[in-house]
Amino acid sequence: MKRSIFFLFGLMLTVLFFSHCSKEEAETKNIEQIYKEEGVPVRVMTLALQEFASELSFHSVLSGIQESSAYASFSDEVEKIHVRVGDYVKKNSVLMTFPTDNPATRYYQAKIAFENSKTAYERVKNLYNDGGISRQELDNAAAGFQVAQADWEAVQQTVKVRAPISGYVTKVNVRETDNVQRDDELFTISKTDKMKAKVWVSENEVTDIKKGQVAYAIWKGTKVKGETVQVDIAMDQEKQAFQVVMEFENPNNILKAGTTVEVKITTYINPEAIVVKRQNILKEEDSFYVYVLTSGSAERRNIKMGRQQVLDVEILDGLNPGDVLIVEGQVLLEHGAKVKVIK
Repeated sequence: MKRSIFFLFGLMLTVLFFSHCSKEEAETKNIEQIYKEEGVPVRVMTLALQEFASELSFHSVLSGIQESSAYASFSDEVEKIHVRVGDYVKKNSVLMTFPTDNPATRYYQAKIAFENSKTAYERVKNLYNDGGISRQELDNAAAGFQVAQADWEAVQQTVKVRAPISGYVTKVNVRETDNVQRDDELFTISKTDKMKAKVWVSENEVTDIKKGQVAYAIWKGTKVKGETVQVDIAMDQEKQAFQVVMEFENPNNILKAGTTVEVKITTYINPEAIVVKRQNILKEEDSFYVYVLTSGSAERRNIKMGRQQVLDVEILDGLNPGDVLIVEGQVLLEHGAKVKVIK
């Protein structure tokens, strides 16, 4: 009895399986018949000439077009800082001071030597004007005075640290009362009306980069136009790459020194190109092709591709302005197939 029940159950499953397969086969045939009679549903777009540009993208840290830092000349405690980050300073203005009583500075010795030399020079000068001494003696006194003056000025610059260039204070590395060591970096001054970015590129990329090409710096949604100003022709052996330098105008100090920005270099522009999305291009062996709409049918067109930028492909041959490109449904097509345009 049990064997009979199992037999009947298996027979029912077999009937249901073959019935389901026959139904699917019938539906498939119906869809194929619909495509044949009404056309394969597709979407299309009309091609027109447009600009095509290819870019190389990098990341770089911005710096001022000109930067200069000041360093401690001796070990001591910072007495006073006269500026803050963001301040604009003129060349030779005093930014930081150290105590004058540090023996390493020879501050008072240099001051006394300068004052004595100046007094002696004035005395010799008066004697020379009165005809009391020779020209050689005057020249010797003048030379001594100039040496003492230069020494005094140098000592003052070590105690009163001055701006090496005019620009904005972009970095202050110490605070008042900090103890610094000789050659410690104290601050950095940058000219930021223009900004500079350096990137390292591979030997494949450098062949596409030329001096004068347009570049863009992108930071927090702001895009600033610039120019490629230097392309090295020798590879850096340590980095195994080529250095490329770009400069960007920086009105109102939009870009900030020390920030990391995305840099894009436009390496190629075709102002009148046929451009197709990569997803609309099909491949068969070593040939590439697309389908265009011609008198209600799909026409297969072999194409020659140029450069590619992300998903856009420049078409060099095989398509013309005004051609109606099939952009959806092309995987169901063959040459000469009837199509139905879906809007």
